Amino acid sequence: MFVWLTFGQKTSDVIAGLDTAWSFFGGVFPILIPDNLSPVVTKADATEPRFNDTFMEYAQDRGFSIDAARVRHPKDKPRVERQVPYVRQRFFVGEEFVDLADAQRRAEVWCAQGAGMRIHGTTRCRPAEAFATGEQHLLLPAPEFPYDVPVFTTPKVHRDHHVEVARAIYSVPGDLIGLTLTARADRSVVKLYAKGQLVKVHPRQAPGGRSTDPADLPAERTTYALRDIDHLISMGQSHGKVIGLYIEAVLAIRFHGQRCVKHTSSSDW
Repeated sequence: MFVWLTFGQKTSDVIAGLDTAWSFFGGVFPILIPDNLSPVVTKADATEPRFNDTFMEYAQDRGFSIDAARVRHPKDKPRVERQVPYVRQRFFVGEEFVDLADAQRRAEVWCAQGAGMRIHGTTRCRPAEAFATGEQHLLLPAPEFPYDVPVFTTPKVHRDHHVEVARAIYSVPGDLIGLTLTARADRSVVKLYAKGQLVKVHPRQAPGGRSTDPADLPAERTTYALRDIDHLISMGQSHGKVIGLYIEAVLAIRFHGQRCVKHTSSSDW
């Protein structure tokens, strides 16, 4: 038995609990039978349930299959249902905890040394010993690193060939203006998909950041979009020394912004 305590029920909370469970048991269960909680199952169905994209990707990464319990069929998971009052009465009653982390630490000790080493009423065996000798070898290898939980969003491509993901800006190639993409963002990269096809990969930026690939933009917009000051000065110098000095002076003003850069890059000199 393993108990995971949490105040939330987001997909990231479920994944954190499962990763801790795999560490506790020393391996990954080949098949997981979840209840139809929304962070895992987005559409319940007896034969063709729809799973949360993030959780499905997690299952594929860890190597286990998902077999969701049927709605209103408690007999699909009776042993799990019966453990709820057992945990409530044997672990929680009479206890006081400093915080959630303290409660979780004590819950894991209780699972291993208390619930795990009791004499089971039906099997007359100690559950932890029975698991170690008869089932643990059937588990998949335990993960070595915490899972990097991705976030999926559906940003719209703006007229400047960029989308916003997690409060940062990323460029996209081609004629995608106005389309809604699927964005997958984890700690290191952002992947953008159009109709299921991967169209762009960017390094993840902090909120307020920007990642623009010049190849994604029309040639006439590249200088403006990249705020390439050196290139603007070079353009001015190509039209004469005086113009070059003027452009350099204008762009040296601390408060020059998008409007100034746009005007400079689009001037006909």
